[in-house]
Amino acid sequence: MKQPGPAEPAGHMGSGFTLHSIPPFDQNATNMLTASRTPQLKTVLIASGVVLTLAMGVRHGFGFWLQPISQAHGWTRETYSLAMALQNLLWGAFGPFAGMAADRFGTARVVIVGALLYMAGLLWMALVNQPTAFVIGSGVLIGAALACTAFGAVSGIVGRSAPEAKRSWAFGMSSAASSFGQFALMPIEQQLISATGWQNAFYILAAVVVLLMIPMAFGLREPPVEKASGPQQSILEATREAFAYRPFLLLIAGYFVCGFQLVFIGVHMPAYLKDKGLMDPNVAVIALALIGLFNIFGSYYAGKLGGFLPKRYLLSTIYITRAVVIALFLLAPLSSWSVYIFASAMGLLWLSTVPLTNGVIAGIFGVKYLSMLSGFVFLSHQVGSFLGVWLGGYLFTKQGNYDTVWMITIALGVFAALINLPINEKAIVRTRPAMA
Repeated sequence: MKQPGPAEPAGHMGSGFTLHSIPPFDQNATNMLTASRTPQLKTVLIASGVVLTLAMGVRHGFGFWLQPISQAHGWTRETYSLAMALQNLLWGAFGPFAGMAADRFGTARVVIVGALLYMAGLLWMALVNQPTAFVIGSGVLIGAALACTAFGAVSGIVGRSAPEAKRSWAFGMSSAASSFGQFALMPIEQQLISATGWQNAFYILAAVVVLLMIPMAFGLREPPVEKASGPQQSILEATREAFAYRPFLLLIAGYFVCGFQLVFIGVHMPAYLKDKGLMDPNVAVIALALIGLFNIFGSYYAGKLGGFLPKRYLLSTIYITRAVVIALFLLAPLSSWSVYIFASAMGLLWLSTVPLTNGVIAGIFGVKYLSMLSGFVFLSHQVGSFLGVWLGGYLFTKQGNYDTVWMITIALGVFAALINLPINEKAIVRTRPAMA
């Protein structure tokens, strides 16, 4: 994001795309470059949509393997929960580095590496039966794979390919694609486990991931105009600037809550329902699929609304609504229909934070280092994910129920709603030009 210089009008600084080679008054040239992004944006949205559908869809179904793997190896739920927690933590830890690589070397290369790591991780989960090796190996491989194929890695190219007026909408489309993956792949993964066994299900998914992701990676080429635009900052300067800016730190804190809530529910929901007497596995399958289905609409419209409403207020509304929905679910008599209503409501709120959060980052800092900065924020999300999924398994082992973790999710939702309110979304004002 280029800040206003002496020859630029003050209103120019809010643009996420600044075209160094074109004077601000050259409207015809600006229109031509904006139009040239349209086919590029369509290609990027399709390719990134397929990658996100697979990356997030497969990952969201890992809860279905909790009981069969634990039973097959004689493990407690804590072991598998720790593996899932480590995956999420390392996904976040690798995220800033995958983002740096995507911003510098191109998203396509990063996605290809991620596809190969994803395949290796799924095969590892199928073949390894020693608990420590299973936890560490699957954590490293799947965590790195998700860092290279999920939101952080692809957010930069989506932001750079979209005109500023369409950027929030484009982020919403990407989030909706990942939601479609959850909706479409949940039933498929459950059926694969039932029909072929949990190990063969991993083999099949490993083949699908690598055979579909790698061709899609070639549609994620960087828009050529971006190489001549954006502030001349180094990676270190951009990082220092972000972490010295209070709104960025508030985003980081809020995203911690998002990760805690979502991954706890996604991984532990099937086991929770069985513990409460809903033994039909289809209830959990339908519930997780409904989350994915309604998340398509939630993510899309969150991105759309973020184009003309303050994103901080939308984020705050999402978090407080989550807290209310969870509280009502726990208070209501449990039945298959209460589960479906809860899943549908949570689906509308599930990944709707993603386009808004990425939109705030792009609006404040620009898009040159968007993948990297999104990766830093997402690291906080994944620390929350680690604690949510691990604490769920740990407290269940200690207490025999999930009651305490549910209460924590509600309290954190209120906390996140409050800290998002004071976020300043305006483009950061730099007192001096950033150095290359």
